Amino acid sequence: MTVDGLPLLAEVFPELSADIVRLLADDDPVLLAQIPALRFHGVCTCTPTCRALLTAPQGSPTPYLCELEEHDEVVIWLSLDPTGSVIVDIEVLDGRDLGPAARRT
Repeated sequence: MTVDGLPLLAEVFPELSADIVRLLADDDPVLLAQIPALRFHGVCTCTPTCRALLTAPQGSPTPYLCELEEHDEVVIWLSLDPTGSVIVDIEVLDGRDLGPAARRT
């Protein structure tokens, strides 16, 4: 656990974090540098069907989107803050099972 009690995203979702690092590796060094320090704030509850994994407090503004592609298919969305440089949530689109931490209780 981190000092403030929130786990690192990489601790909760190591495979997902590794995939994001791999997909960002040549494209965006600013976003790439954040991945090891992103905290997991839980699953978004804005709507019953939202599947976003929060890396900032619920309700953080997300006017920008970074699409990560694999084999010409978008597999992950990174929602970004108003500066376009801070990841505030992640949505996995490829259907993988992220385990119980990604499910609503």
